[in-house]
Amino acid sequence: MAERIVAEGILTHLGERLRSVRPLGGGCIGEVYRAELEDGTPLVAKVDRDGESHLDREAYMLRYLRERTDLPVPEVFHGSETLLLMEFVEGTNRFSDEAERHAAELLAALHGITADGYGHERDTLIGSLDQPNPWTEDWVEFFRENRLLYAAWAAYGAGRLPGEDLSRVGRLAERLEDLVEEPNPPALVHGDAWRGNVLAKDGRISAFLDPAIYHADPEIELAFISLFNSFGDAFMRRYAEIRPIRHGFFETRRDLYNLYPLLIHTYYFGGGYLGSVQRILERFEE
Repeated sequence: MAERIVAEGILTHLGERLRSVRPLGGGCIGEVYRAELEDGTPLVAKVDRDGESHLDREAYMLRYLRERTDLPVPEVFHGSETLLLMEFVEGTNRFSDEAERHAAELLAALHGITADGYGHERDTLIGSLDQPNPWTEDWVEFFRENRLLYAAWAAYGAGRLPGEDLSRVGRLAERLEDLVEEPNPPALVHGDAWRGNVLAKDGRISAFLDPAIYHADPEIELAFISLFNSFGDAFMRRYAEIRPIRHGFFETRRDLYNLYPLLIHTYYFGGGYLGSVQRILERFEE
């Protein structure tokens, strides 16, 4: 079934014929395949038979980054609700110090792209979940309403966040202004820059994958990178040389901002992510 969808899509939209197709790892959004054309050219094909993963929005985000930034991302050849065809990029998820420094330079440059407010010109995705991005002048308001409370209600609605913890998130949300203090100006962020969404080859970053873009305090990107140890000291040192990291990030705001991805992971997976959410909530309880 998937092979037929990929073959028909390649013929219809690229005018090429398919030689072979095989599953690839990953696929939080749809099913992921490596497709090979008759001339041997490899492509990546994502298939969502029900159209619930909004592959057209992933195509939009990749095109946005490719056209408006210097962040390396795969070229999109076709994007619709059910099929995404894009460039196959060589690389691994193992990073030398040299590659980490390159990643820092790329993300620091991305974070130098500003906007008049926090949010984005349209809603995007985090995994396959809608990510609301209404333009908002105030970062604390944006983070409270469209990240922290939004993710908490999503996890609660999925039956994976207890009502007591939803209330604790609400109480914390009321205190954000005291904890965030003065945020950084709006910056374009990749939004999902963990190890599995970055490829490196020969000491350089070859691609960032699966973006979840919007304009934010860029510290939220650094927080998520540190959450899963996607990059280490070489990354942080180089990033700080280019864009100094304000006092209080490592002490306070890193954990605060990581509530968003942890709540999103609780929505998808539950389990140990709920425990991580609860530990951060306990830390910030008065």
